[in-house]
Amino acid sequence: MLQKLKQFFTENIVVETQDETEDVRRRLAVATGALLLEMAYADDDFSDMEKSKIVTFLSKDFKLNEQETRNLVELAEMERKESLDLWQFTNLINRNYTNDQKAQVVEILWRVIYADGKVDKYEEALIRKLTYLLNLDHSVMIETKFRAREHAADKGEE
Repeated sequence: MLQKLKQFFTENIVVETQDETEDVRRRLAVATGALLLEMAYADDDFSDMEKSKIVTFLSKDFKLNEQETRNLVELAEMERKESLDLWQFTNLINRNYTNDQKAQVVEILWRVIYADGKVDKYEEALIRKLTYLLNLDHSVMIETKFRAREHAADKGEE
């Protein structure tokens, strides 16, 4: 898996350095993308709005152009399908993100949930699980839910 990640980023994403920090950033991008995609599929209804949210977040947060983002989403999709569980993704995030950064990921997960205007019981169960796997308090999940809901209401998505 690590070899596939390195090959993908070497071939598809322009990087200024080839150091260990850049490699971690690449793996974090894939891990984050895989979690976002997993959430979008949780209710068996992966909408265009959810995909748009995921693409926008990945592009903005990891500073990728359109083609790089498209390639990242494809790789994250492949990794999501091949993974046995979500631990491999959350473990990488836990080792490299602060609690504030992990809370931002949870908020984006909520925004993906709210993109289609409804919260499905499977989405709710998955976000609870991911909050736990990211070693965040339940209160963080609730706070990020309210922020995401407010954001969706402001944008007319809810």
